This record gives sequence, C-alpha cells and structure tokens, in this order.
Amino acid sequence: MPMKPATTVVALLSSAVLLSGSLAACGQAAREGSLGGGGEKENDRSRVWAQSLDWKDCPAPSPSQGGGDPPEPLPDGTRWQCATMRAPLDWDKPDGDTIGIALIRARSSADAKQRIGSLLFNFGGPGASGVTTLPAAAADYEKLRGRYDLVSFDPRGVGNSSGVTCLDAEAMEEMSEQDDTPDDGADEVEAFLKLRQGYAAACERNSGRVLPHVTTADTARDMDLMRRLLGDDKLHYFGISYGTELGGVYAHLFPRNVGRAVLDGVVDPTVNRMEGALAQAKGFQLAFDHFAAWCVQQGCSLGDSPNDVEVRVIELEAELDDQPLPVDGDRVLTGSLLVDGVSMALYSETAWPALEVGLEAAGDRDGTTMLKLADLLSGQRGKAYGGLQDANTAITCADRSDRYTLAQVADRVAEFEAASPLFGASTLWGTLQCTGWPVPGKAAYPEVSAPGAPPILLVGNTGDPATPYEGAARMAQALGHGVGVELTYQGEGHGAYDSKNTCVQNAVDTYLLDGKLPAPATVCEHEPLTGK
Repeated sequence: MPMKPATTVVALLSSAVLLSGSLAACGQAAREGSLGGGGEKENDRSRVWAQSLDWKDCPAPSPSQGGGDPPEPLPDGTRWQCATMRAPLDWDKPDGDTIGIALIRARSSADAKQRIGSLLFNFGGPGASGVTTLPAAAADYEKLRGRYDLVSFDPRGVGNSSGVTCLDAEAMEEMSEQDDTPDDGADEVEAFLKLRQGYAAACERNSGRVLPHVTTADTARDMDLMRRLLGDDKLHYFGISYGTELGGVYAHLFPRNVGRAVLDGVVDPTVNRMEGALAQAKGFQLAFDHFAAWCVQQGCSLGDSPNDVEVRVIELEAELDDQPLPVDGDRVLTGSLLVDGVSMALYSETAWPALEVGLEAAGDRDGTTMLKLADLLSGQRGKAYGGLQDANTAITCADRSDRYTLAQVADRVAEFEAASPLFGASTLWGTLQCTGWPVPGKAAYPEVSAPGAPPILLVGNTGDPATPYEGAARMAQALGHGVGVELTYQGEGHGAYDSKNTCVQNAVDTYLLDGKLPAPATVCEHEPLTGK
C-alpha cells in the first residue's frame, strides 16, 4: 500500500457509504479514452486557448470514475453540466497532441451583479475524480454557490481525463490481497516486488503515452487554461488535501492569476516521500489513539484502555495475515486490508462508530464492514475497481524523484515501528511505490514559492492523520512572506471544512464570499463526537 491518499473525506466516504459500500454517484461527458488513437493535432497554440466549452447535461459516470447514476439536480432545480476541454498532452509542445480534460459545473444562483465568477475545486488524492466528487459534496458548498459557479474536473490521468489504467479487476484483486508488509522472509519480499514490478509494467503497457505528462505542474497549467475558458481574470480556488499542493504549484507558476484561494488539509511541501511517510505514520497513530480513547469511553468491547484497543487490533491484523477471513464467498479480509479499513475510518470522526462496529465484528469472524472500509480507501466497489490507485501512483511517481531501495527501507524499520506500531510498517513499505516506475519523477519536493501572489487561506487541523497539522505552517513559509494566512482547527479527521465546524465554515465562507480574511492566529475549537 502506498502512502495514504491525501484526498478529501467527501471523495472517499459518506455516512451512507460506510455501511452500504456504495459511493454517491454523479455524471460526466463520455470517456475520452487513453488518447483517442493518438490525440487531436493542433496547428498552433492559439487554438487551444480559443476553444469554447460545450456544456451539456451530465451522463452517468464511467467505470474509471466509479460508475453509478447521473447526478441529480440540486434542490432548486439547477442541473449539473459537463464539458470536455482540450489541453496539450505535453505543455512543452503546445501545438502537438491534445487530451480531453473532463469538467463539471453547477451555475451560480446569483444575478450577474452578485456573481464573483467560478470557484474551482480539487478534492485531492492525487487521483480523485472531481466530476464525481463535486455533486456528492455539493450540499456543503451551497452557500458558496450564492456567488460562484461551482466547478471541478478530473485532472489529467484521472477518470475521464485520459485516466491511467494498469491491471484488470482480477489482477487488482490479487494485488489488494497481498501482504503489504512483507516481513516474513525473502520469499515474501520477492513476491511483493514481483507484483509491484508487474503492476508498473502494466501501467506502462496500457497508459505509457500519458505517464510522463500527469505531473502536478501539468495540471496547474490545465487549470490556468480553465480559468481563461471559464471567463475569469483570476482563478478562485478551493483545494483540499493533495489539492493544496496543486494550489501551491499553481500559485508558483501563476502568482498574479491567483484570486481568492483556500487550501484545506495542507500538504507539507518541504518533506520528501520518506519524511512524508513517517509524518503520516505518526498522524494516523495519533488519530487511532484518539479513536481508541473514545471507544473505551463508549464502553466498546475491544478493550478496557486505549492501549488494550491497540493491542487487540494489532493481534487481529496478525491473525488475518496468517488466516485471511472469507467475505461474501469469493473475497477475503487480510491483515493489510484490515489496516486499510482502519485508516479509512480515521479520515472522519463520524466514521468512528462504524470502525468500532467493524472491528468488533471482525473479531467475531465477520469482515464485511472492515472490507467495505478498505474498499473505500482504494476506490473499489465490490470486485470492480475505479482508477484511483492507478492515477495516484502515476501522478505521485511523475512528480516525485524519490526511488527507494530495500536497504533504505530496512534501515528505517525500527524508526517507523516506534512512530506507529499499527501503521508504521505499511507506510514504510509504501515508500517503494515508485521504485521501478517507468517514468522518472521531476523533483524531491514541489515548488510552491509564490512571490507576488495575494493572500491564500491555509486551514490546518491538529488531529489530521493524512496531512498532519505542521504542514500548514510549512506551506505558509514556503509560499513566501505575506502569502499564506493560517487558520487552525482543533479537530479530528482529515481536513476541516467538511467537518461542518461552524467556526471553520464561517471563516472560509467569509473570505471566499466577501474577501475578508480571519484574524491572525484564529483557532476554531473542536466539538467532540458523542454517542454511537
């Protein structure tokens, strides 16, 4: 398992999904395909910038977007519209082949005088489909639609934007059931590496032409093209999780085109992949400790103390490593999938009751709930896979130049296990995600310095497992003096705005709608989860 996805909770789960296993559905224009038999030739760069977007009612999402039904109209009857934007496959060759970038929008309810423009969302991952996520999350942003068109997109390499595809469903199932902490001898390590090598080869075979061109910088350039085609002088932006890194890169490339921008669940741009993995291990351990304390307070059967709860889960992981638990006849819950399910539930405090139920059931030899949680983390629906994991790997490995060896992993085992007895091993082995990848990564760190950019609101959550709180301050420093403005949420789960904390939402809404930033060092307090 690679590092845990830095994606918004909304993109991964809703309360209904937790127990039913079904994702909220939405729509998108017809799938663009890998490159449509070679892509469309542009004679000169101006044709890309001169195109018009042809907005139509959205059809059902494609399998690579997660499948499902077309998005329902909003309560006031506003219908979701989809379009495809042509962008250069290679921004260094703007007159060459193009690819389609899938867009979705809901028009503002404001009149022309009150409308500010478009508000572009990226929900993270990397690899999350904005075309499917925005309709699922639209209720959270209805107040913002009072002055903005709500717009999102599938970044290049994702969903219907030349989505990366690697293995078929059967091979992906085999890969998901593999022990992602191969610590039981040389044979297990060899099998782990062989499967990863086969995965990388399949990605190159099926999506090789697009793999070099799915960097975050490429997507930032796509966003500036979107800004122009949407008719906006400035890019108004709401980036969540990995979307904060994308927003920082956009600000670096186009500082004078930045409008009102919010980055929520902030990625630390100053750490390499190994350092980021260690920070995540600590972050998920902290979140689990908070869950375990809550569980004991509720009188759960997993233990009489938080340490008892942790020991029981570690024991259960070991039991499932030795003897996976059959689920629904033809699937199994392994120890690695158990840990994935725990990780998934820690993205949102509202998922803690489901995690308690799932762990208790797994201890009684019923792995249904924990497997559904694990499926949400990987973007799987039953035995069908969306493109989240493929896109996540392709974008990460195109961006990051870190390529670690087995020896480097072995040297850090004690450090990671000390940081997190439960998550340390899986996050450490996940640093091999890009080892053997067919495309070299661009750099060890993203470049986000943005002198000349206007203030950007950064929202950090002290209990965030996937993008630990320290990342917000480091992003502020990296953006440069006077650019990053920090807002602290003393909460649980990943990100802050979709926790529905009133203080956070008021601060963000006031900035986006009225242009007024919160006072320096503003802190929003957590409202604890109560009951089951």
